[in-house]
Amino acid sequence: MSTTLTINGKSHDVDLPDDVPLLWVLRDELGLTGTKFGCGVAACGACTVHIDGEAVRSCQVALSDVWGSVTTIEGIGTPDNMAPLQKAWVDNQVAQCGYCQSGQIMQAAALLAEIPNPTDADINEAMAGNLCRCGTYPKIRAAIKDAAKMIKGA
Repeated sequence: MSTTLTINGKSHDVDLPDDVPLLWVLRDELGLTGTKFGCGVAACGACTVHIDGEAVRSCQVALSDVWGSVTTIEGIGTPDNMAPLQKAWVDNQVAQCGYCQSGQIMQAAALLAEIPNPTDADINEAMAGNLCRCGTYPKIRAAIKDAAKMIKGA
């Protein structure tokens, strides 16, 4: 069955079974490999994307269940024009292995859209479902706070 999705502002027609996870549509069908496979059970957050601005685990959203516009890490900025959150990630040298970072950034972007000036408790709660094997959590928190300042123009 053919399905039309809006991903990063562009329309894509995909002809796949309804039960294919969005993660595999993004990676295998559309070549958007910034979204990572981590655990396959929505426990690690590596596959986090936004659907209508809501952070979701794409490994657990079936193609037929996509309810709106999808934004992936490729849709929030480019190397030449980074989003404030991406710039803060680089400035704070957050990434070590980097594998989880696209999911971390997407979760953080949803947090900042909801709470423009998050406290440590807000950050801890929002980011709790995104795991980092390298343990860069203090740098993640600092980058989120720096991005909030950049967005406010402070």
